[in-house]
Amino acid sequence: MCGVCILLQPLLHIIRVFTNNNHGDNMQKFKKNAVFFIAGGLGYGAIELLWRGRTHWAMLVAGGICFVMFSHIAEKFKYRSLVFKAFLCAVGITAVEIVFGIVFNIILKENIWDYSGIPLNLYGQICPLYTVLWGLLSLVFIPVAERLNKSLNKK
Repeated sequence: MCGVCILLQPLLHIIRVFTNNNHGDNMQKFKKNAVFFIAGGLGYGAIELLWRGRTHWAMLVAGGICFVMFSHIAEKFKYRSLVFKAFLCAVGITAVEIVFGIVFNIILKENIWDYSGIPLNLYGQICPLYTVLWGLLSLVFIPVAERLNKSLNKK
């Protein structure tokens, strides 16, 4: 079994557990956000492992936050174009990235990433190149969020 498949096994179990019972609207929203958070954290961690060969626990939290954001953008703007939603997600991911960068890279000196060698960077934490890359990644994962939203809303 591949490494990504092994990472997804707990997620599939959690999805089954969270979507079996309905305990009111607020609990359903919490469960749905939890599913997106876990999926985003594990998914982003897997992407980082494939891209850079390493990750940091804070990136799992950032990935979770971002995928919850994808879910909300996908629902709120469901009649807007994919490109529009990807733009919003790219801006949102960049905002998460600057906050996490300031906290973990600058204040806590964890040195998780450093964009200082990339043109037009801000404190080495964000840059236009990665905002564009987040937008491209969003084009792939917004439809995933939409399908997952649809699946979880049926429960």
